[in-house]
Amino acid sequence: MDPFNNPFRTLLTQPGIPLGTWLMSGTASTAEAMGCIGFDWLVVDMEHVPIDYKDAYQILQAIAGTKATPVIRLAWNEIVMVKRALDIGAQTLMFPFVQNADDARRAVASTRYPQIGDANPGTRGFAAMHRASRYATAPDYGRRANEGIFRMIQLETPSAIERLEEIAAVDGVDALFMGPGDLSSAMGQIGNIAHPEVQAALKDAAERARKIGKPIGIVGPTPEMVQQFIGYGYHYVAVASDMGMMMRQANAFFSAMKPALAASAQPVLNTGAY
Repeated sequence: MDPFNNPFRTLLTQPGIPLGTWLMSGTASTAEAMGCIGFDWLVVDMEHVPIDYKDAYQILQAIAGTKATPVIRLAWNEIVMVKRALDIGAQTLMFPFVQNADDARRAVASTRYPQIGDANPGTRGFAAMHRASRYATAPDYGRRANEGIFRMIQLETPSAIERLEEIAAVDGVDALFMGPGDLSSAMGQIGNIAHPEVQAALKDAAERARKIGKPIGIVGPTPEMVQQFIGYGYHYVAVASDMGMMMRQANAFFSAMKPALAASAQPVLNTGAY
């Protein structure tokens, strides 16, 4: 891990569209396995999964042994949550439910140490000894740490999409990310991200982000829908989650076995009287 060069920023400079997935199981072994498969980036979800900072610390260590780049999705846009995530070595953060430019400025400030002359002054608290500084072995970490942070801002409501350009223009906002699940809910179509109105809003966001030159990403439940999102112009995409893929395959195996199991008319054990 190079604390001064962000690996997700590097991904976006390379040919192709980076492919990720969500980590919902909350285990280091599954995170490592997903990294070994070949995903470019993996979202450690601290918003909807009961992952604490010690769990996240170990998951980041597991991913570090693979080619994948970790992204921490914070539970909320809150300065202490951000500080703790950065100190355990997170370099790429996803901020949920950002509604306007003020929310975005607060998010950016929480990731930066104060530096003289900053347009958006940093509010990150300083400590010398932690995983982010390579346990105080990274030369001049305090002065240079801001260079290595990448900030994804999530837009999850129609009002946030309306303000897409002003949010994207905030100094330090590196990329946008659409939350199709919450967007569907806010549009009265909860869970139905395939609804034409939801899809139209997602397509509009991608087109507008491309027009202003701001990277924008999204997650979809199936390869088919993610391919559709790529067609809309999204710069980076994620498909499903570790738990989602496991449950789909488990259901497929279970359904395939049911006919064979039902075909046997005889019980395994004879519980009658001797």
